[in-house]
Amino acid sequence: MTTSTVPRFDPLGTHRAYALALGGMAFAFFLRVLGQALVAAERASFLPPMKEWYSGLVPYSALLPIQIVILGVQAAISRDIWRGSGTFAVPRPAIGRGLQWFSYVYFAVMVLRYLVTMTVYPERRWLSGTIPIFFHGVLAAYLFTLGRYYTSRRDP
Repeated sequence: MTTSTVPRFDPLGTHRAYALALGGMAFAFFLRVLGQALVAAERASFLPPMKEWYSGLVPYSALLPIQIVILGVQAAISRDIWRGSGTFAVPRPAIGRGLQWFSYVYFAVMVLRYLVTMTVYPERRWLSGTIPIFFHGVLAAYLFTLGRYYTSRRDP
């Protein structure tokens, strides 16, 4: 048998490891959305105030539905990849490479956003007002990981 045809021991299944990683990042994003919603509804005085969660670029009345849609798509992606079948489980090398490159740019923009924010608002150093920036980093990591899955999979 050649090396390329030797079956590998993969007890969890590489696709399931990707599903767990993606699911973990989606869960972190869910906690961010939940935290912000609780603060907006004035149900969580123990959490940072709304100004820490929200940059104001998109009205919160529009942002929350967008975040819910993102979470729904993330759940569908994790489900399909966990099962190893479905629309989001199919290897897509070109899309995967595109997602990875986009994630690099997305993350770099968030680093630049952090640097500009800390320069323009020195009173925010180091962590004040950074919740949106941090979670955009989580979304960039999510896109990178999904792109990696699409480029590394040989079979759904």
